[in-house]
Amino acid sequence: MTSGYSAILLPQLQPEKKGPISVDPEQASWIASMAALPMATGCILGGILTEKFGRKSAHVLTCLPTLIGWLIIAFATNTSMLLVGRFVTGICTGMLGPATGVYIGETSEPKYRGFLLAGISFSVSLGLFLSHLLGTFLHWKTTALACSALPVVSLFLMLFVPESPSWLAKKGKIKKAENAFRWCRGASDSAKKELTIMLQRQNLQSQEKEKNLGEKLRELAEPEFLKPLGIIAVYIVANQWSGVNAITFYTVSIMKQTIGDGVNEYLAMLVVDVIRVLMSILACVLLRRLGRRPLAIVSGVGTTLALFTLSAFTYLVTVYPKVADESYIPLTALVAYISFISIGFVPLPWAMIGEIFPLRNRSVGSAISSFLAFTAFFSVVKTSPGMFSDLGPAGTFSIYGTVACLGTVFVAYFLPETKGRPLHEIEDEFRRTSKNVYTVTDNN
Repeated sequence: MTSGYSAILLPQLQPEKKGPISVDPEQASWIASMAALPMATGCILGGILTEKFGRKSAHVLTCLPTLIGWLIIAFATNTSMLLVGRFVTGICTGMLGPATGVYIGETSEPKYRGFLLAGISFSVSLGLFLSHLLGTFLHWKTTALACSALPVVSLFLMLFVPESPSWLAKKGKIKKAENAFRWCRGASDSAKKELTIMLQRQNLQSQEKEKNLGEKLRELAEPEFLKPLGIIAVYIVANQWSGVNAITFYTVSIMKQTIGDGVNEYLAMLVVDVIRVLMSILACVLLRRLGRRPLAIVSGVGTTLALFTLSAFTYLVTVYPKVADESYIPLTALVAYISFISIGFVPLPWAMIGEIFPLRNRSVGSAISSFLAFTAFFSVVKTSPGMFSDLGPAGTFSIYGTVACLGTVFVAYFLPETKGRPLHEIEDEFRRTSKNVYTVTDNN
């Protein structure tokens, strides 16, 4: 809802609306990007909270400030209050970045992990749809009040779930770790085996002497950490620079530029949102049934073709204005773009953050990856108005399409397959390919 809110807020702040607050284009770009600006910093804070206090606790600690941020927006009387409220909700969103995927990855059974991690993307899509739906029919202040209910609900729900078993084991709370693991995973043979391996590894790590800062930094320079970090970093930046959040933040204005005046842009926005939600549900199913790599490649190819179609159409409109009458072409391409990017490019990087980093550096890897994601997020949201103004829709969509194409080629060569594999097997695979040494497994 934080990401989607600006799309319905900014049109209501235009001077012609004669509301209590009006903004010029420069102020509008700052209001939109102000939520994205602190998200990267929030990731660092979230990584610290996730490591020091636990994955669940990091979620709980963000609920109250998120509520305060939405209330500031709801009762704003000037642009400064809007910026403060957007900043607070943005930094809280960033703080959740490292904890969410890691918590789901550490508490879920391998065969269901992809499905559950894809729930992150589904929840984002649902939040976008709800904020756009409410904002289409309600005043922006009322919409902000509705959004403020979410952190309250979240706090209530989080009280009933345990802390991450892996984190508890890492902190030496073995009995609590065992109880939490059984609560999450039951007592099947595969679950017992994974619990035993997790505790064995934690026992070995606890016997190591306390590392100083230099040793910890050298640990982060090891290939078994840098390799997954590099893969996620490239993939997640390609994800952002494929333009999905630019379209999310400026949906209404982009609809006007791309489709023209012949289509109700608010209705088109809601149609796109519904498709995004449906595709996010489909992504959950596909991640349960298919591997990561095939889904990534299909998603990337479809996203690339849709963006180049949008680029070609908007260019032809400038040369042959009558082409603009065929508004179904850009709308179809936009729907295809949202569909393809929502089944792979959007959910996969966030899902794999919770899978591919080694346990001892999982919080750090997640924080760095989320930091890069939200930094790219901010850069896209802040620059997209200028790009659409200076390069036009054709040039902007062309750039986004090129990035999507390059990202697809990259993941086709380097993205590992993690479907159905326990986290310790994924960790061992990176260690073997990086160092070619034999490490502790369930066989020794």
